[in-house]
Amino acid sequence: MPVLSPVRHTLSNGLRVVVSQDPTVPVAAVCLWYEVGSCDEPRGRTGLAHLFEHLMFQGSTHVPAGEHTAAVEDAGGHTNAATGFERTVFHSLVPVGQLELVLWLEADRMGGLPDALTAESLATQRDVVLNERRERFDNVPYGTGWEQLVAMSFPAGHPFRAMPAGSPEDLRAVTLDDCRAFFGRHYTPDRAILSVVGDVSPEAVVELAERHFGHIPPSGTGPGAVGALTRTVAPGAPADPAEARRHVVEPVPGPAFMAAYQLPAYGEPGCAAADLALTLLGGMSSRGLHDRLVRRDQLAHTARASLMPLRRAPSLGQLNVRAPAGTALADMERAVDGEIERLADGGVTDDALEGARAQIRRDWHDRLAHPAGRADELCAQEAYFGDAARCDRHLAGVLDIGAAEVGAAAAELLAPARRAVLTYEPARETGP
Repeated sequence: MPVLSPVRHTLSNGLRVVVSQDPTVPVAAVCLWYEVGSCDEPRGRTGLAHLFEHLMFQGSTHVPAGEHTAAVEDAGGHTNAATGFERTVFHSLVPVGQLELVLWLEADRMGGLPDALTAESLATQRDVVLNERRERFDNVPYGTGWEQLVAMSFPAGHPFRAMPAGSPEDLRAVTLDDCRAFFGRHYTPDRAILSVVGDVSPEAVVELAERHFGHIPPSGTGPGAVGALTRTVAPGAPADPAEARRHVVEPVPGPAFMAAYQLPAYGEPGCAAADLALTLLGGMSSRGLHDRLVRRDQLAHTARASLMPLRRAPSLGQLNVRAPAGTALADMERAVDGEIERLADGGVTDDALEGARAQIRRDWHDRLAHPAGRADELCAQEAYFGDAARCDRHLAGVLDIGAAEVGAAAAELLAPARRAVLTYEPARETGP
């Protein structure tokens, strides 16, 4: 795996530029990372950041609706976007000679999207986003499970309580004025990071960034500004233990046991150890939830565990066990707790831990093997820690964690008192 050795530069308007030159990559992977996600949405306007992910392709000052993607594809590349709790990201992968085209397109919508916003484009993309929600969440068995767990993990009013998909009611209430105000506050150079990976020189990329982005004014809310937005969020576990457990009866194929554990924020002490503990639980090796519940006890047909890292709020450990109809939920929960207790009581063997390390190492290398993955990770480390070069140190910090630390994380951080639990029970059929 190549060392990324990124070169960093900040424009006068606050845009952070990160370049990782790699002559073995005959393309340019571009990532424009805006530090805005669902946690930044105003009260009563959930889903606005995800809606903007779509609106960003609906035209800007010099680019008609739909032509952004067409221009990149005509140049032999492709483009995509994603929205999360803490970021909205736009990716493009093009031949090196088309890098300036991508930067011009990105700068045009950063500097002039509000000019192109219309009631028609808002209505069209609102319908697209609502339809996505129906297809991915509302009309899928267990589809709203994680949404419910996230809401149960944070108190009312907490910025991370709503999923990026947003609520249909809030989305329908969004106006053009809401959109323009949200864009002006968040989609600005001082709230953005531009990374480029490929056979490009840092000097050339910085010159192009100055040419195309340098004239765009900052919002004054970026890092280091007097009016900088708050970058930390207090944890918010449910005060009443009764609120941390919910039972749902729906027409699902079988019972399910799902849980969300409040863990340290990404990069804080304990988070990496919890990640290793969850990897041990969720892996397909001879020890863990799959071995216990699926292979041996035959209580479930899937049993998974993973980490959802968050930087500005507690990270969440995800646990998802689904079983055939007729399985007792109490048996499933006892088996889950038994496996966690085994890890906490010295069950983290050297062999098992090495397997978890190998999985994390493989996942990290797979991510950085593609130039687009590298560009995204450079932006992430710069956004979360102000240090894109942390990419070259991250993996070693995780792999140095020992068995005792992982066991302690299982005992302390995966305890029942730190989790929200959602259980599903199939609804019984009635009538003829």
